[in-house]
Amino acid sequence: MIGGESMVKEYKSGMKLGITGGIGSGKTSVCRVFNVLGIPSFSADPAAKDIMDNDKSIIRRINSIAGRDLYKNGSLNRMELAEIIFNDNSILAKVNSLVHPVVLDQFRKWEMEQEAPYVIMEAAILFESGASKLVDRIATVIAPIEQRVDRVIHRNNLTREQVMERMRNQMDDEARIKLSDYIIHNSENDMIIPAILEIHENILAYIKTVN
Repeated sequence: MIGGESMVKEYKSGMKLGITGGIGSGKTSVCRVFNVLGIPSFSADPAAKDIMDNDKSIIRRINSIAGRDLYKNGSLNRMELAEIIFNDNSILAKVNSLVHPVVLDQFRKWEMEQEAPYVIMEAAILFESGASKLVDRIATVIAPIEQRVDRVIHRNNLTREQVMERMRNQMDDEARIKLSDYIIHNSENDMIIPAILEIHENILAYIKTVN
């Protein structure tokens, strides 16, 4: 374990750290380091995907909002949905209003089951979804746009224009930074572990003062 087990207190504080950042910024990599430190993370994006794939009520309502069957082959056609929502912000808002409350409810239930000194909520749209209201502190992960684009193109097999369209529909880094307590730089030249350790130690020190 990085830093040793003495860094993690034995009791649960109920404190929650939100981790956010634009697409391709490297939020998942940051969370993996926290996981090594013994801090569990809840990722909102996979939870949302699972809900949209398996919640029958949500599926019916998504089809209704889209005005067509997006599940013709038995699973959600994400590319077709992306084309719809990224060209119509009102549809994007309606889909989000369906899915986000269910994701947040899952997070609340998950958080109650954890025994770590604090937990992490990781979400690209932490502020837009209202999830920021559920956490005590927020860290934003940032990286140069070109590096983010390259990461997403290779990871998701998207075109550059498709990646840029997704970026345009997310809050920009400057706005996130203004609302955050910590910033983690995650370019190819940055060392994220020291920054994460500093945040981890800062939160544990805070927990000691309030318990």
